[in-house]
Amino acid sequence: MKLKTTLLATVVGLGLALTGCGNDNAKTDTAAPNTIRIATEGAYAPFNYTNNDGTLGGFDVDIANALCAKMATECTIGAQDWDGIIPALKAGKFDAIVSSMSVTPERLEQVDFTESYFANTLVFLANKDKAFDPTNASDIENAKITAQGSTISSQWLAATHPSVTPQLHGTLDSAFLDLGNGRADVMIADKLPALTWLKSDLGKNFEIKGGDIDINDKFAIAVNKGNSELSDKFNKALAEIKADGTYDKIVVQHFGEEMLNK
Repeated sequence: MKLKTTLLATVVGLGLALTGCGNDNAKTDTAAPNTIRIATEGAYAPFNYTNNDGTLGGFDVDIANALCAKMATECTIGAQDWDGIIPALKAGKFDAIVSSMSVTPERLEQVDFTESYFANTLVFLANKDKAFDPTNASDIENAKITAQGSTISSQWLAATHPSVTPQLHGTLDSAFLDLGNGRADVMIADKLPALTWLKSDLGKNFEIKGGDIDINDKFAIAVNKGNSELSDKFNKALAEIKADGTYDKIVVQHFGEEMLNK
């Protein structure tokens, strides 16, 4: 979650009236002074991804666009590699991060967060023919495990099973490739990206092993330390899109009605 360049893209979500959101493909540093510059990874489907034409899509992108529309504010959304996304925010390249970022004590030392806009769980993946029980510590400790680095998944694994040395990757897709091509026995990941991958050709012979791992993981929007004005605007807009049904429509579009009460 690696390219250091920023790609600004027009994103389309839900057919919402996103007239307040910018469609400018110019570089981030040339945005208008009152434009909110939003970073997302663009490589974490179904939350955020890059389309073949270079535009950005996904749940995070549609949420960001809906919030900007509600605030009647012009926004640009740019792709930024995961490892560099907080440094880019702190360096002034962006004003906010909407990229399925978990609120952690470590991140709270660097950025401020809005209210949560999504609750996340973790899962283990392995080949359907492989016996793997994630409730059995020895199964985890004896497996060759892959994950995306600098994520809540890899952090949970390190904290819960410190003797395990996973194969960490800069992107989720690289970790999935490790698992799919047999270079790893098991993978730990956020549940919804895992479910998306299981529907792919590479993931069709794999399955979730065991139940969800609920660690009270919440996704929120990150802003620079002390930028309460911007976080307050996001919080107000978030409450409004939840109240008027926009949020539920975005959830259903990307995850189905079964996710509405989760």
